[in-house]
Amino acid sequence: MEENVKKIISGCDFSGVKPAMMDLPYPPLQVREKNQLYAELLSISYCGMVSEMSAIMQYINNENRMFCERCPMGKTILGMAMGEMMHMQKLGELIHLLGGSVCYVTKQSGGRQWMWSPQCLTLPEKVGEMLQADLESEQAAISQYNMHIRMIKDDYVNAVLERIIQDEQYHIMLLRSMLDSM
Repeated sequence: MEENVKKIISGCDFSGVKPAMMDLPYPPLQVREKNQLYAELLSISYCGMVSEMSAIMQYINNENRMFCERCPMGKTILGMAMGEMMHMQKLGELIHLLGGSVCYVTKQSGGRQWMWSPQCLTLPEKVGEMLQADLESEQAAISQYNMHIRMIKDDYVNAVLERIIQDEQYHIMLLRSMLDSM
């Protein structure tokens, strides 16, 4: 390789980035009994339009597009994506315990199946709009989790969902802080 070739190098070091989550324990992953309906509800938060899958992909995409110019912000976004991965893992375990299938297909109203795709993402170009879209996605996730809690009559499952909501509220605080700093 030639010595005089100019390199483009990332100055953002992501070593040491940890999941952005509340420093609180999670309840044990257990269920009262197998329940296919509950598993199907959780699969919506696993890989539906408003889901952990969508949040992870949207955060990673936004981080990839902002890290060069906004390294600290990129690190925070990556940490939030890692937190969403933990949520997805916990939902997957609950779905399995409930007797459901862990896959990327959800059942919509009327029994119609729907598969996750990038159409679920909101990917604006400007950083402020990215953060606003992320904030709105977190708010929608909390609303959906609260709806699931009202529908699911298993206090073990609901305890995990309530704990996930705490992390989502923390993400909202981080996003508002980043928006305020712009």
